Amino acid sequence: MATGHTDPQRRERILAATLDLIADEGVAGVSHRKIAARAGVPLGSMTYHFSGIDQLLREAFRRFTDQIVELFDTYLSAPADRDQARAAVAGLIHTLSDGSRRDLVLTQELYTLAARQPSYRELTHEWMARSRTHLEKHFDPDTARQLDALIEGLTLHRALAQEPHNHALTLEAVTRITTTGSRAT
Repeated sequence: MATGHTDPQRRERILAATLDLIADEGVAGVSHRKIAARAGVPLGSMTYHFSGIDQLLREAFRRFTDQIVELFDTYLSAPADRDQARAAVAGLIHTLSDGSRRDLVLTQELYTLAARQPSYRELTHEWMARSRTHLEKHFDPDTARQLDALIEGLTLHRALAQEPHNHALTLEAVTRITTTGSRAT
């Protein structure tokens, strides 16, 4: 097995393995031993790179939320007007809900962890604020907050429904929330 000096991606593999393990077994199933085995690193690498499981979970979840915020940026950086922004939000909802089961589970695991352990709420609050920043490029802050909640709810409902609603219904819901209180872009 490579040493840390010749394995510069070791820390990154540990974070990726942590997210994969959480998606497969939940936060309760996470241990240093399981993560090290999944990442293909010596167990000692865990404490070399992270002060403990709490730091590892925080950094792994931060990486996950960064990926979701990047998706918000991808969808919401291009729209030139309010209608395009609405269509982009509807597209984002469908991308999130039609995406990987892994991301859906990671989202719910993070929310559950934040609900149980207030110290993780800072991470979810930061994530929501960053998502709303992208929405506020097109909508006022109150509308962005409501829209952020709609995105979460519709994503979950579409992902878990036996017969998910279609794009037209998603766009109608986005339009209803954004019709009043929106500012032109």
